Parts: sequence; structure tokens; C-alpha cells
Amino acid sequence: MSRILITGANRGIGAELTREFRSRGSEVLATARGSGGEIALDVSDPASITDLAERMADVELDTLVCNAGLYPDKGHDLADGFPSDMWAEAFAVNVTGVFLTVQAFLPLLRRANLGRVAIISSQMGSSTRAPGGSYIYRSSKAAAVNLGRNLAVDLKPEGIAVGIYHPGWVRTDMGGQTAEISVEESAKGLVDRIEGLSLENTGRFETWDGREHPF
Repeated sequence: MSRILITGANRGIGAELTREFRSRGSEVLATARGSGGEIALDVSDPASITDLAERMADVELDTLVCNAGLYPDKGHDLADGFPSDMWAEAFAVNVTGVFLTVQAFLPLLRRANLGRVAIISSQMGSSTRAPGGSYIYRSSKAAAVNLGRNLAVDLKPEGIAVGIYHPGWVRTDMGGQTAEISVEESAKGLVDRIEGLSLENTGRFETWDGREHPF
């Protein structure tokens, strides 16, 4: 049985990823900020990350899914929106939190026959999609893609594969009810992609349904 840790697993895509992995027989460690998840983990707090990794020091982890994310600047206006503290908060979760989580759990991933890291980014982080607006979210998700690409290079010699994924425009609190696909469709596709992640396709940026996405 594979053991998977998911961040931001208390709602939306994270909660559905938890259900989908469990339906396929995996053991899932579902984490979220505060009391929202089965296991408390605040990826914006380095001490929280270190504490959980230390408590799990003897565990073998097959897959780490970095799903926790913020979209705080939706609808902001260029004239008076996008305050500096909002930039700091979003990057702390969407970028720094991803890196520190991967870094802290690397010893657990190294014990697996093939360790996998899945980073849930967004097509809004692609330089080919720049219609304006949402500067904080777009910038942080672009950084997450770049982070995943570079981690893939450094971790490949250790037998750890890294995949970066666009989950689709999903009907969640973040995506809104006019979005294109259900959370069930997204999660099923993402789990297919993550289970197929290997050293042969490490470093790719893919959509939930398996298409390679331009950077």
C-alpha cells in the first residue's frame, strides 16, 4: 500500500484527492491548517512543517502532494489592490511553503522505491497565458512551476520524480460555480497523472487530463 501526504486536504481539490487516492487503496495522510484537516499542518509556518516531519521521521513516504494554495487577489483592481502583505502571504503558501515542505519530507521520500512529489500549480502561472490581473496568484503559481522544474533536476539522481499539474478550472470555492469541470473529474485525472509519474516524465507541467502544458 502506498503512503501519500497531501497538504490543503480539508476542502476542494485536496479533499477530493484524499477520497480518490483512498478509493484506490492508498493510505493518505490528509493535512491542513489548524483543525481543518485530519493532521494539522500550516505550510506558511516553517515550525509547523518541521514539527510534523520530525514526528514522522521513521515513516516511509511514497508521494507528497503539495496542494495547499491561496488566491487572495481575485477581483483586485490595479489602482488600489494587491497590497504588499497579500503578496507575502500568498508566496508564503504557494511557493515557500511548497519548497519547505518538500525539503522537510525529503528523508521520508528517499526511503521509497520511487519517491514522488506532485505540485498543484495552475495554467494561470504559464507565461503563455497573460490576460492581465490576478498578479499575485499568477506570479506565485509561475514560481511554483519553476520551482518544480528545478527540483526535478536535482532530485532525479536520488530516484525522486517531480510533477507539476494544472488541475483544470474546477468548480470549487476558489474556481467558482461557473468553472468547467467538477472536483471529482479533476481529482481522478490528477491521481492518474500522479500514479503515472516516473523518472522518465519528471519535470513536466501537465494538465489534469494528461496534456503537456506550455511553461
